Amino acid sequence: MPAFILGSKSTQSQTFNDKGERVPTTFVSTNSCWLTDIKTPSKHGYFSIKLGFGKIKNIKKPVKKELEKAGIRTPLRFLREFRMDKFEGKVQLAEEEKKRGILIGEVKLFVGEEVKPTAFFKKGDIVNVSGTSKGKGFQGGVKRHHFKGGSRTHGQSHGERAPGSIGMTTTPGRVFKGKRMAGRMGGGRVTVKGLEVIQVKEDGIILKGLVPGYKGGLLEVYSV
Repeated sequence: MPAFILGSKSTQSQTFNDKGERVPTTFVSTNSCWLTDIKTPSKHGYFSIKLGFGKIKNIKKPVKKELEKAGIRTPLRFLREFRMDKFEGKVQLAEEEKKRGILIGEVKLFVGEEVKPTAFFKKGDIVNVSGTSKGKGFQGGVKRHHFKGGSRTHGQSHGERAPGSIGMTTTPGRVFKGKRMAGRMGGGRVTVKGLEVIQVKEDGIILKGLVPGYKGGLLEVYSV
């Protein structure tokens, strides 16, 4: 069944599975996740749902008007879309008393309602998790690309972690774009695929394994 929700990275711990094996776990807190809008092919050219997550004090006026239109009074920090094109036939539009919503199996969810993980997820589901990885700042080639470094002997005194030669001879006489070198590391979008749902609670999901980002960072959890 198609499943999707926004959450924040919380505590990392460990537990024992049914085989008695110790496995790492991550708790994803999903408190205050709302369905804010639905994009339809007839009006927008594609089918997607828009979720909002995370309470914040001040928001921009366009976002405030969008939430008020959806009937949500809680100021939300993050807004993210999930494309429904690949779930053709499994996700349908639903209307009831001038309310717009979606129908997934027997679950109905209307714009302005809070999204609960227990409605879509269950133990044993396989999901993907996307988030922003931790920023490492400017790093050298050894840390960023796992270079082994230079020789530790034969007169080498200052180039153990140096990248070495990067240039070429007369032809082509330049450095190709994309050359692995020192530079900014981390702080990009990362997706971890195939994580198993260990437990589903009213306020979050416990996943087997680790997820990207810092504690409190935004995570997108969706079915494979």
